[in-house]
Amino acid sequence: MTTLQLTRPPFSGFAVDDIDKARTFYAETLGLTVVDGEMGLIHLQLSESVEVLIYPRESHRPAPYTILNFPVADIDAAVDALIAKGVVFQQYPDMGTDERGIFRHGGPLIAWFTDPAGNVLAVLEA
Repeated sequence: MTTLQLTRPPFSGFAVDDIDKARTFYAETLGLTVVDGEMGLIHLQLSESVEVLIYPRESHRPAPYTILNFPVADIDAAVDALIAKGVVFQQYPDMGTDERGIFRHGGPLIAWFTDPAGNVLAVLEA
């Protein structure tokens, strides 16, 4: 017997300091489906069963780690497309990211960037 009787698939969520900037970034820059919710919340509809809740928080402080990963088939193409939309990729010299911000030294190829609230996101080749 399951302890939790879920009414729908679980979902994750995170805060931003400006919900309008977040809506624009996730919808227009990243090209994701963004649905307005109740009480000023927005939902990223990443697939039929995967949703991420984004909520406004005035005192938001971004986490110092990646909060959301986007698996892609071709990291170079994804990075190029995002750079064309104005996304700036993080440079981690201690880790050996290349000039475009892509880590290529073991594990999945991955590149990190931030949303307008400073939340760390990543594209990774998977």
